Amino acid sequence: MPKPVYLAAALALFAAPAFADPPRAPAKHFTAADVFNLEYANSPEISPDGEWVAYVRVSGDVMTDRWRRSIWIVDRNGNSHRPIAQGKGGYSQPTWAPDGRALAFVANEDGATELRVYRFDMQRAMTLTRLPDGASNLSWSPDGKTLAFQMFVEEDAPKSAALPSKPEGAEWNKPVRITDQVNYRADGAGLLKPGYTQIFVVPADGGTPRRITWAGRNHDGRMSWTPDGKGLLFSANAEDGWEYDPQGSDIYLLNVETAAIRRITTRKGPENSPAMSPDGKSIAYTGFDDDGSSYQVSELYVANADGAGAKSLTAGLDRDISDPQWAGNGAIWFMYEDKGATKLARIAPGGGKITTVLGNLGGTLADRPYTGGAYSVAKSGRFAAVTSNSQKPGDITVGGNGKEATLTSLNADLFSGKTIPGATLITTPSSYDRRPVEAWVVRPPDFDPARKYPLLLEIHGGPHTAYGPVFAAEVQLFAAAGYIVVYANPRGSTSYGEEFGALISHNYPSQDYDDLISVVDAVIAKEPVDPDRLYVTGGSGGGVLTAWIVGSTNRFKAAMVQKPVINWTSHVLSADNPTFFARYWFGPMPWEEGAQAKYWAHSPLSKVGNVSTPTAVLVGEEDNRTPKGEAEQYYQALKIRKVPTRLVLVPGSSHDIAGRPTGLIAKVNETISWFAQFGGPPVPDPNTGTSRSGETTPVAAAR
Repeated sequence: MPKPVYLAAALALFAAPAFADPPRAPAKHFTAADVFNLEYANSPEISPDGEWVAYVRVSGDVMTDRWRRSIWIVDRNGNSHRPIAQGKGGYSQPTWAPDGRALAFVANEDGATELRVYRFDMQRAMTLTRLPDGASNLSWSPDGKTLAFQMFVEEDAPKSAALPSKPEGAEWNKPVRITDQVNYRADGAGLLKPGYTQIFVVPADGGTPRRITWAGRNHDGRMSWTPDGKGLLFSANAEDGWEYDPQGSDIYLLNVETAAIRRITTRKGPENSPAMSPDGKSIAYTGFDDDGSSYQVSELYVANADGAGAKSLTAGLDRDISDPQWAGNGAIWFMYEDKGATKLARIAPGGGKITTVLGNLGGTLADRPYTGGAYSVAKSGRFAAVTSNSQKPGDITVGGNGKEATLTSLNADLFSGKTIPGATLITTPSSYDRRPVEAWVVRPPDFDPARKYPLLLEIHGGPHTAYGPVFAAEVQLFAAAGYIVVYANPRGSTSYGEEFGALISHNYPSQDYDDLISVVDAVIAKEPVDPDRLYVTGGSGGGVLTAWIVGSTNRFKAAMVQKPVINWTSHVLSADNPTFFARYWFGPMPWEEGAQAKYWAHSPLSKVGNVSTPTAVLVGEEDNRTPKGEAEQYYQALKIRKVPTRLVLVPGSSHDIAGRPTGLIAKVNETISWFAQFGGPPVPDPNTGTSRSGETTPVAAAR
């Protein structure tokens, strides 16, 4: 029986040799070792007076192979920049007190969770309470006397049948585990404990948390206090049948004193991220009317405080809205995605003109160039946001009154003396229907137009997500290895409107294949690409499309299919959130009449008989989103057909393989190593970025 290939411990790449090496010249390109030194900002929180920004600073830790999270503050001019909480633990969710004199946050140290408050007058943090589980959605009451938060509360599991009496000293197996939940496991968490997320309040000067929700439902959406401090708005999927309605959520008003709950919205579809106006007269939130499509645009709504009179403010924008926040009573701020870019905008509560304030949010991920972002706004309209471009990860930018300034440069030391290539936008018509498709090209750092380079197509997951011109460590590593890298937003991608995104609804994969091949042809026509050295990879939804591509064409020299879905029937009944995938991506359940033909027609396994391209498969061993059984089916099928292949299993990894720095490095290096067997450049030295011959890899790749 063929044995799967397991990844060696990636830290061995950086182990000290038995004898000291001579001093090395600094690497000129981004290297695998640099991943551990990357830093980026996230969760910016501007102080009520707009003078300070607290944020989460994320950095790699080479000793623990983790992304370390600490909390820093920076003043409005960038002159004072210092940590508030850092160390061996993880620190998150900085949240300013209404008077700006304190900062609450969550500390996780040695497996224990604490709520802490940093008092600026004392210049120290104090522990409010220790918690049995993690805390989320911290929120101060308007008077600053109370903190609300959400926490999972475990409940009793179904009891197992009795066993015979155990003899003294006998060693028996652990008791059976029983579940009766519809969603009984989750990616990154594994088998779920029985229980629900509930809402608690705790005095801001310390004390015992008081639980204020009790129903057998998850009360886990964003919270917003009423101005009088007597109520909390929150969103939740909490009506009867909630387990079978994955898109259902409503907004509720919770009386903090009596624990009485009142539902104030009733849409068929999601209503999320409620935010109450400072005067208590209106609420803003996001949502859409669910029609069963796999993609619908979320709009910004405003309604009376009791939920009546709801009105969409962004119906004409045709872009996804997220994270509405009030700046006083006169403006609602929000983020939206537009053609691969995340933008910050505002609108009056009564509607009217949308003003785009900032257009380059992002950089809140280290691995791939997904859209995203984070911001906060003060009552005055002064804001803080995480911004990025294709040559730098997320930094803190502040602004107000039409003026912006970037306060941090977290990777200036790491990137000093290195060439970090930027991304160039291209647009090409799809061969299928001439729709314009956008893509970005990243050239090798020592690019020479007189040479010919291999091309690497990297495909995003989702499929309803988008790439954009933001920094991505994986793209930089591929480029430094000597590839011209292209990544695209084929039909189905977000940020181009509902019609474009829904083109693959109940029809995926399909003509997104044509879009991607059209992008490859456009790059070959514009760039010095060797057409005989084309390579393709992608993860999750990108893994689906990679497998679909090699089942549809033999143009590519080699492929790496990462964490894919290969057989839709097995996937929808083995992945986490089983009520979502079948309903929204296909419509009928796989056992319904006529459904199997549709499921099979869109399964890459149906095309495996066409595959001749050398194709490796990579997946996390603990992936519950696209379980490893999907990758194993494809690997076994390729093996049976004697197509060159290998199976790469990442130990301890969920769907988020880049959740550890070595996972990110392994994904890239295993892909480059596989491609190198079929004409691609060699894997660069992880410390110097040079090939085995001592030359920089772009030169080696051109030979």
